[in-house]
Amino acid sequence: MFLVRMKFLQLLSRKPGKLGMLFQIPFCQNQFPYLCLATSTCLYSKKKKVNGYEQVDQEKYKNLVYSVTSYKTSAQTPETILEEDNLLYGPPDKHRPPVKAETKTPKNCVPLINPDKRIPLLSSESNLPMKISLQKTKMPSVTRILQQTMSPQQVFYLERWKQKMIQELGKDGFEEYTKRVFPFFLDLFLQGEFFHAALESIFLSEEVTTKEQREDVAISGYLSSVQHVLKDVSEVKALESAVQHETLQYLGLVDCVAKYRGQLCVIDWKTSEKPKPFLKNTFDNPLQVAAYIGAINHDANYDFQVSCGLIVVAYKNGSPAHPHFMDPDLCSQYWNKWLLRLEEYMDKN
Repeated sequence: MFLVRMKFLQLLSRKPGKLGMLFQIPFCQNQFPYLCLATSTCLYSKKKKVNGYEQVDQEKYKNLVYSVTSYKTSAQTPETILEEDNLLYGPPDKHRPPVKAETKTPKNCVPLINPDKRIPLLSSESNLPMKISLQKTKMPSVTRILQQTMSPQQVFYLERWKQKMIQELGKDGFEEYTKRVFPFFLDLFLQGEFFHAALESIFLSEEVTTKEQREDVAISGYLSSVQHVLKDVSEVKALESAVQHETLQYLGLVDCVAKYRGQLCVIDWKTSEKPKPFLKNTFDNPLQVAAYIGAINHDANYDFQVSCGLIVVAYKNGSPAHPHFMDPDLCSQYWNKWLLRLEEYMDKN
């Protein structure tokens, strides 16, 4: 009987157009009247979609369903996230870089360019760069002022390094360490001195002295490093020359004053073991250059004024030096910062 029903269903599905003919067959009418009607009805009606969840025992799993559908999480806010971070990691470091020099205005706004200075129409007959010796006076130097007015952040890092070294080596061990490392810094200082002397000889077209020749191996990398910069330097006006700001009462020793790519600049030569590709990597050097520019412009010994600066960082391994040019606007910004540092120094002393 089952096989007969299956054959009948297959026949209906393959030849729906002959449905009327099949109903006229006596065999079908007599034996399967209900089956024929039911099958034809299924062909022309939409099959009802069965929901599988209706077969689940609702009573058995009602507690689970309730716990899932009734659970709600509170929305997180910045305050709750901050509380969670404080609990896990402790309070955040609220230290911010000091903004004192950025927001304050100098009390004594002495201009960078001296409006009262008269520049002679004819330049000096001597082609030799000026070289004024630095005299001992009660005036503070630019270097001293910058050292005694370091930002709290710089002082903090230096003091933290010192305390860390004392903790690791002990007080006696740290003193021994400083004694050992001092010759290293002294050697770097001497290399810088020899480097400056070699540059001076190059600008003066003189022969290198015997002592400098002995140290040539130590400074050869620095000299190779600045070769591409020296090609753009011309008309040297001062070398290792003392400058003094007659109004603000400070002094310094300028490395070089010359034209760099046609712009008269105060040039500061620096040596470094690490690369310093950006001006911010030179720390307080831009303030130093701005201070020298202002001093030259207010020093009666110099019959010219400067509005630009250049910091050249040379490397011992001979890799190309990084020249950082400071245009007049940038020099003015650092000049205002220098005035604030100078006022801070004067208040302390």
